[in-house]
Parts: sequence; structure tokens; C-alpha cells
Amino acid sequence: MKYILYLFILLLLNCASPKEEVPVSFSIIPQPDSVVTHGGSFELDEQIEIAASSEDAQKVAQFLQEFLTVNEFNSSLLAEADSEGDIFLEISPESNIPKEGYQMVIGDSGVKILASSGAGLFYGIQSFMQIVQTAGNTLPLAEIIDQPRFSYRGMHLDVGRHMFPVDFIKKYIDMMAHFKYNTFHWHLTEDQGWRIEIKQYPKLQEVAAYRNETVVGHASTSTRDSAKYDGKRYGGYYTQEEAKEVVAYATERFITVIPEIELPGHSKAALTAYPDLGCTNGPYETAKTWGVFEDIYCAGKEETFEFLENVFDEVLPLFPSNYVHIGGDEAPKTQWEKCPHCQKRMSEEGLADEHELQSYFVQRMEKYLNNKGKTIIGWDEILEGGLAPNAVVMSWRGEEGGIEAAKQNHDVIMTPVDWCYLDYYQADPKTEPLAIGGMTTVEEVYSYEPIPSQLSTEEAKHILGAQCNLWTEYITTSDYAEYMVYPRAIAMSEVLWSPKGTKNYEGFIDRINDIQPLLDEWDVNYAKHIFKEEE
Repeated sequence: MKYILYLFILLLLNCASPKEEVPVSFSIIPQPDSVVTHGGSFELDEQIEIAASSEDAQKVAQFLQEFLTVNEFNSSLLAEADSEGDIFLEISPESNIPKEGYQMVIGDSGVKILASSGAGLFYGIQSFMQIVQTAGNTLPLAEIIDQPRFSYRGMHLDVGRHMFPVDFIKKYIDMMAHFKYNTFHWHLTEDQGWRIEIKQYPKLQEVAAYRNETVVGHASTSTRDSAKYDGKRYGGYYTQEEAKEVVAYATERFITVIPEIELPGHSKAALTAYPDLGCTNGPYETAKTWGVFEDIYCAGKEETFEFLENVFDEVLPLFPSNYVHIGGDEAPKTQWEKCPHCQKRMSEEGLADEHELQSYFVQRMEKYLNNKGKTIIGWDEILEGGLAPNAVVMSWRGEEGGIEAAKQNHDVIMTPVDWCYLDYYQADPKTEPLAIGGMTTVEEVYSYEPIPSQLSTEEAKHILGAQCNLWTEYITTSDYAEYMVYPRAIAMSEVLWSPKGTKNYEGFIDRINDIQPLLDEWDVNYAKHIFKEEE
């Protein structure tokens, strides 16, 4: 009934105020599906009443109330569900609005935001916050109908190379939420450090979480012998309670946290703590430089699988996500080729080569995790030797892996380096902080199209979305991380949310300049390259 009333209000607004074919006088990023403005305006008073239709709507309303308070409006949250107030928020599950979509009407008597879920209402509020930032107290009468183009809109953070405080992780999540991202990929284990507490294996905290020193300046596999080091022990880890805290914080903002536990490669830190899990039995040392290492989990030993299963038994309860990321990338097979345990496994399982052995490794772990109710995600190397039956492929070495997986009827998350890697320089390296190399500008990020032209209409349905990745070899501080992410992640938010046909880079630049004060209000250390200087 309330939804019918809402549509009636929309009809009245259309009849009372003819649509004007003029530019909207506010800015929203990502660009909504449809924005129609009308003559006239609604004036926000200093005292604002917010009404919410339900307890769930009231929880979302608290985010808006906090924003209005910071912006010097006095607001009150009304308890009466049938009171419209100056701003009326409603979750109507029976409506035909898509799950993460929303509809907003700014009428001459107030603002109404309707959604079929808490997530949709939350995203409507994020848009309203941007409207207030750019339009001030005087809001143009308008109707907004909006929904995301892709269901998976992800941001990644590597805490293995350098880790960041929980408070920064929360801020990272806050910024994702403001621009309607819905998935946080938390890269928790690496050659250079194991970052999640596993109580059954205390040496992961005592040994694997630390490295003796860190390489100085640029470094790679080929420069290890000549590299210089800082001589400072580095490390730490997140306790299980801290992981729960982060997940709860993200859940309140309608963001799913996907943990990544790397296997079979990028495992040198774990091998340092438990050397029997490797082919050579060590000794190993937690990596103090970057690149790819030949020390990986032994695929022939049962102890390896017992260890990983026990690790996941502690990790999975912390993360209610349907997905878990198992890595699968950059795993050299050199030691497997020499290892009697691995060669015996290949013989017993009838495997043709070490690539098929990796496929065996991944598929065995997938079966275990599927039995726990989880779907695995792996980097596109998991295609080599045969793809695990239910795996989702994260295509990073270009788009080819994603295309191949989609053609095999597997779901895909696109994250190719040329558009999605935010550890690359974003301007002239001579003027920028140290980065891993390459260059990806805001305009290049914005130009990305996640659905490759090589896919048929049916195959394209397997493209769930895309993700920006921040690897942190050279990113040592929270401010540094923010600088590398923003504003490029804002550009990607529009790629993933907005209709393909509405993308316009010049319009995006105008809108991001309009909402620049919000970035300042949120104390974001963003790169200034695309922002206009104040006159």
C-alpha cells in the first residue's frame, strides 16, 4: 500500500511540475540511471525531521543523521513509521525495485527515498549526501531512479606486504560505501607476512607474521642479490576479534568482506613457521623483498592439506561471505618437479604435469570449502591444468582468463592490470611517490569496460563485475594508500554502477570537482591531478 502511495506521489509531482530538459543542478557519483529535474525547489530547514518506515530503515537513517549533524543541520529521527517528516525513508520488500536500487523524490514538501532492501536505501542516502553537498539547503525538485549495473563491485587491499591499523581498514570501508562498492577483498597472507590469527598454529603469529627487515627502494626477483635492506624487523597481525570487528563494521555498510588465504604459492611466511609443509623442509625465511618465490606448499604431503583445512576452519566462521579467495597465482613448480612427495602424488592421481598437480591442489581445497558452504575465488592461474568445477575466476593478467572462464560457464570478476591495479603510477613518475611501475591514470580507469566484446550475450552474464586492487609493496602508510586509491577508485565506481551508455569522462570530471569538498570533509588524502584549482 505504501508503495502505491509512493507512486501516486511521483505521479502528482510529474503533473504539478513539467519536466525540464536542463542540466541537473547537483552532482552524484556514480551517475544514477535516471535523473529528472522539475521547476521549483525544496528548502532544507536547519531543523530536519527524518522519518523511517521500520527498524531497519531507522538503522540506515542514522548514517544520514550523522552526516546532517556534521554539516550543521539539527536533525531528529522520528520513531513513528507513518510520519513522513522532512525526509521519509522506506524499505518496501514487496516493491519491484532491484535489490540494491532506490528511488528518490525531492518534492516541494520534502524528500522521499524508497528501496526494497537496506542496501538500496543506504545507497540512496549516499546519493542524497552528495546532493546536499553540491546543492546546499536549496534542493531542486527531482526524481531519481537508480540501480547498479553489476552485482560485484569490489575493492582489494593487500596487508601482507604492509599492514594497516584497524581504524584505517574501517575508513577504507567507509570510502567504499560512499561510492557504492559492496565487496572488500582482504588479502591476508603473503610471502612477507601472515596477518590473521590462527589459534591452532601459534607460530603463525610468533614467526610468520614478522620479517627480519625490508628491502629499500625498487626490488624484484632479479635484483635480490644486490638489494639493500633497512635492518628493521617488521610485522604484526589481526586478531580474530579484530577481524570480527571489521566484518561487523562492513556489514553495517552493506559491504561483504572476502578473506584471501593464499595457496599453493605466496606461502613463504607460513613455511618459515612450519617448514614441514614445504617440499625441502626448509629452513625458510619470511620474505624481506618482493617478487615471486619458489618456496611453496608441498602438494604431495597430507600435512599440507590438514594444515590448510584447519586454518580455514578458524577463518570461515569469522567471515560470513559466501566466497573465500584461495589465491592460486604465481606458484613456480620448480620444487614440485624435484620433490618425491609431489611426484608420487602425480603418479597416484594420474596427473600429466605439475600444472595438473596445481589443479588437483585447488580442486581438493575447493571440495573441502564447498562442503563448508563456500564458493572459491582464484586468480586466473587456476585455469591452468583444469579449472575447479565451481570456482569463480578473478582475471588479472589481462582479460583473456576471464574470457576463457566465461566461455566455460564459470563466473568471473574482471581485474586486469591495465585498468584495475592502483599500485601503478597515476601521473608522471618523476612527480609521484614510489610505485611498482606502469601507469594507470584516472581517465584510463574510467575508460574500462568489464564485459569483453568477445563474449556472447549468454557468456557475458558470467561477468559478475570488477575490482580495483591495491598491492602494497611500496605503500607503507595509510595516507600513502589513500593517495594511490583516490580518486581512481571513484572512477571505477561509476564503471561498475552506472549504465554503460551514460559514461562521459568530461561530465565525471565536473561532478568529481563538485563533490571535492566531501573528500576534504572525510579527510581523504587524494591525488589532486584532475581537480580544478580554486580561482
